[in-house]
Amino acid sequence: MLSNFSFHHIGYATDSIEKTSKFFIELGYSVTHSIFDDLQNVNIAFLSKIGSPIIELVELVNEQSPVLTIITKNGVSPYHICYEVEEIDHSIDELRKLKFVLLFKPVPAIALNGRMICYLFNKNVGLIELLNR
Repeated sequence: MLSNFSFHHIGYATDSIEKTSKFFIELGYSVTHSIFDDLQNVNIAFLSKIGSPIIELVELVNEQSPVLTIITKNGVSPYHICYEVEEIDHSIDELRKLKFVLLFKPVPAIALNGRMICYLFNKNVGLIELLNR
């Protein structure tokens, strides 16, 4: 069942964590220091505000950054929703039954203390990130 998926954050593709975070800081969010994720080839920072969703800023680093296409087509924009799950492999199986395609097997998330993540896509839903609790 997907009812055990818990919302964790909204991911934004950006070409500048510094520039994009300024708007959210004006809204009362606080921002973490950015972290370079060499597995994904991006810089990542999280924004938080009590009572509001966590926002992850994913900044392209170079032409190999996976968010380059999103930035090129749409500019800075939200592009994924992340859910925390108890058992990532089981959750992948459940989403595959719903016609989601696994984009890569679970890998450690540098910005989330090495917790395992993966991304899945469904043309009717979009991009979902799973984060193992």
